[in-house]
Amino acid sequence: MAAATRVSEKEVEPVHERRSRRAVVIGAGPNGLVAANLLADAGWEVLLLEAQAGIGGAVSSDTDVADGFVHDTFSSFYPLAAASPVIGSLQLESHGLRWRRAPAVLGHPLPDGSWGLIHPDVEDTAAALDRHHAGDGDAWLELHRIWTGIGPNLVASLLSPFPPVRHGVGLLARLPRAGGLDLVRTLVEPAASLVENRFDSEAARLLLAGNAMHADIPMTATGSGLFGLLLAMLAQTVGFPVPEGGAGRLAAALAERFLGRGGEIRCGDRVRRIETKDGRATAVITDAGERHRAGAIVADVSASMLYGGLLPWSELPDRTRQRMARFELDPATIKVDWALSGPVPWASPPATPPGTVHLADSMDELTTGQDKLHAHIVPAKPFLLMGQMSTTDPTRSPVGTESLWAYTHLPQVVHADEAGEVTGSWDGDEIRRLADRMQNRIEQYAPGFGSRVVARRVLGPRQLQERNESLVNGALNGGTAGLHQQLIFRPMTGLGRAETPIRGLFLGSASAHPGGGVHGACGANAARALLAAARVGRL
Repeated sequence: MAAATRVSEKEVEPVHERRSRRAVVIGAGPNGLVAANLLADAGWEVLLLEAQAGIGGAVSSDTDVADGFVHDTFSSFYPLAAASPVIGSLQLESHGLRWRRAPAVLGHPLPDGSWGLIHPDVEDTAAALDRHHAGDGDAWLELHRIWTGIGPNLVASLLSPFPPVRHGVGLLARLPRAGGLDLVRTLVEPAASLVENRFDSEAARLLLAGNAMHADIPMTATGSGLFGLLLAMLAQTVGFPVPEGGAGRLAAALAERFLGRGGEIRCGDRVRRIETKDGRATAVITDAGERHRAGAIVADVSASMLYGGLLPWSELPDRTRQRMARFELDPATIKVDWALSGPVPWASPPATPPGTVHLADSMDELTTGQDKLHAHIVPAKPFLLMGQMSTTDPTRSPVGTESLWAYTHLPQVVHADEAGEVTGSWDGDEIRRLADRMQNRIEQYAPGFGSRVVARRVLGPRQLQERNESLVNGALNGGTAGLHQQLIFRPMTGLGRAETPIRGLFLGSASAHPGGGVHGACGANAARALLAAARVGRL
């Protein structure tokens, strides 16, 4: 769990009173920014407090790796933002946001030198897959046909407060034509079964299953197939877009919109305590000793930072402590950024360069790699998720160069390392050894890669959390995406909604339903729950 600062009443006195605010939002990540915008749209006076020196949370970028190179510090590609009704409704293009897309959406190189590729046009994807194995193209087109019928309602249902009544009804109405119970079976199939039943070529199987690896659900478990299908079909329909100039431009557009509606953002102002009275949230106290009274509070922080941290256990029901004791983080992460003097020297370059690249030799490697993570073992050959950012957005680096990153997941608790190099301390030496392992993995598919490295930055679990407290030990998704911690079980058994045991306090982070990803739904759900509570006098 996150290390949280606990303070007693004595420690927070005396404090400097600040004028009462109707709403305080804690955390200027994408969910906090979305919540702040929706509350401001509803006429609320909103103060947004951010502990870091800048806004954005896990949606930020910098030029720290090398002069002239822009690297996204955390996340980069945003298919869920492109598909999100919430993000779309904010019309961020009017506030400077411009989306860029790579020539090919996603690529997966194979040991034989061929590539699996998702092209922007589904017919091109299908034709390429048929060259791997006749019939795989038609199978891909069939998945696309199904998605065209149910995709918008499915996405809207996933991103809505639980239960998703309106969009759920729309989804149910389309199920018979899309495949009925056979489709339902497909949606609950594990990724390993889904791709084996649909495709014959390793290329097609890896394209879909590699997308399932963005979550931490085993390839053989229910939920992994749906997640893989979701991202693969979003890749095929809306693509994997990036903000021109860096991920931070998305956060900047959200902030500009919010400020234009009279909101206030204060960075470098860490909240250390939420005050309550008679079971109701009344104010926040910052590290600077200021008290900001609030009619309501939205917390865009991890559940483990909120419960037992910003809110002491003494102010929470016993059942909350008991349920949070079972809260499970998603895996840790190590991310490496490279500034390259030229493009990645792939041994066999793809016909069309992709923005996103997945690196794994086979389906067996994907399946066993995920199983090793759940068994607390660091794989010797980790699955890599890579971003060729200059390929996607040429403004990211000088002409002819490449701004590249890759990340891989690690166990939260390490019992063993297949290569015998790390123990899980994640100190400087360990993360450098892992970064070398990742770089050597790329070198196998791109000989001479190391000779093009101008500069490298390694962000292990500790460094990721230092830059964003909600990324507890490098957990990117606010808690496991496993079915046992989704819907009414997120972040703990309850309603699957933004409300908390404290009246007037709403959880608006990825720890709340529907979970990780840059879609703004967690913040939007919290804002809407707050507004609904205010309308009926429950604040």
